[in-house]
Amino acid sequence: MFTTLDDVRRDVADRLIRGAKDRKVPMHSPVVVTSDVDARVMVLRDFDRSTWTLRFHTDARAPKAKVIAADPQMAVLLYDKGAKIQIRAKGIGRIEQSGPVADAAWNDATNFARRCYLGDGPGSASVAPTSGLPDWAEGIQPTDEQIAPARENFAVLLIELQQIDWLYLANSGHQRAQFARGDGSDWSGNWVTP
Repeated sequence: MFTTLDDVRRDVADRLIRGAKDRKVPMHSPVVVTSDVDARVMVLRDFDRSTWTLRFHTDARAPKAKVIAADPQMAVLLYDKGAKIQIRAKGIGRIEQSGPVADAAWNDATNFARRCYLGDGPGSASVAPTSGLPDWAEGIQPTDEQIAPARENFAVLLIELQQIDWLYLANSGHQRAQFARGDGSDWSGNWVTP
């Protein structure tokens, strides 16, 4: 059982940190929702605890990039079945194709991962099942020279969290807490009934 709101907020931060670092934990693959209520599973790449910002990788040509540019309101749903903890978060999203964060994310990726940004943009029509990759890139790790054209399609999605709804399911009684913050301010929280 959690006894203080500080315990809960620490638990949320710790789970997000682990989710970004360990692909075997359930919170590594949250559901990310754009303002048009389109939801997709994405891989959590980083969590910046100082700004409460989540980082994901995306293709700059993806339809969600235009949606986020038009309305940056976003939601993220994370669930750890074993721990019986759900985290629902709302925040402000932005797509960055260049700059220190995008450049560092690109540089840290393997060429095998980078090749995803070589092919046709997400949602492109095809007459047959396809990965969208050029034929020559299927099943290989391209060289630095071969992968260079993909950089212009790579972007990071950053979501600065503004609201968090935390739910712990327990036989002894569920617990729920909500947190909110203004522009860059500290979090305020309340216990609420589940």
